[in-house]
Amino acid sequence: MTRARNRAAEQATAEVGQWEHAQPRDATLHWILRVAVAACFIGHGAFGIITKAAWLPYFAIFGIPEAWAWKLMPVVGAVDISVGVLTLFQPVRGVILYMTFWGFQTACLRPLAGQGVWELLERAGNYGVPLAFLCLLGAGGSPADWFSARPAPGLTAARTSAIGWILRVTTTLLLVGHGGFDFAMHKDWALYPAAIGISPALLAAHPLTPLAGWFECGLGLLVLAWPTRGVMVLVFAWKLGTEALRPLAGEPIWEFIERGGSYGAPLALAWIQTRREPSPTRSVAPTAA
Repeated sequence: MTRARNRAAEQATAEVGQWEHAQPRDATLHWILRVAVAACFIGHGAFGIITKAAWLPYFAIFGIPEAWAWKLMPVVGAVDISVGVLTLFQPVRGVILYMTFWGFQTACLRPLAGQGVWELLERAGNYGVPLAFLCLLGAGGSPADWFSARPAPGLTAARTSAIGWILRVTTTLLLVGHGGFDFAMHKDWALYPAAIGISPALLAAHPLTPLAGWFECGLGLLVLAWPTRGVMVLVFAWKLGTEALRPLAGEPIWEFIERGGSYGAPLALAWIQTRREPSPTRSVAPTAA
């Protein structure tokens, strides 16, 4: 009994040691989150530069008249693009903190403008992924450190678990929110199936609404309850494929780029689950009796 207990303890220690020492040497998670955050802000900023009428209600919440809103859009867009490009080349903790709050604040403007809470949930990638990236980089040790280029500390199992939970909740929210567009808000998706050759007549005979919305909602709950590597790869492929229909349907490419967090969250979580799930070929040599 004592030998078996000692062997189990040594095996657990060996597995934790492999995890702790392997993490800092792998920059994959860092780059997934880094590119996702940058894409989100660059894509969103592009709409500010070219101006977007759909933004007018958000300025109106603060009492900004329409004439001023059109002039301020390029300013907002330029700031978004600047922090996105900066993050792509050199992440700064203070900037990522700003991006987290800005992404959440802009998402909150949608229900405040009367567009429904589903809009806030669907844009979880805009604030959840920057938050996960900030957790990866680690908090600043001083006010100056928040704006330094200090490298991220070693990725421990505890911080990896925290990042995993942030990404888990983020992915659930964005899937449930997008599903709500269908079964609750009844948005018209007809243009997107048409982009891949599905005729309106065929769609009328076999309607996707509200089944597609309930499928996404169920998929989101599955992520929350059972976020295995296979499930996360499925979610990544689903989001990448469905959002790719936007430019195919004639929408600006920035619509696809702006949703970088929607692809980055499930992809990063799939990487974490890959590192967590034990390899079937891994074995630990037994200790001597």
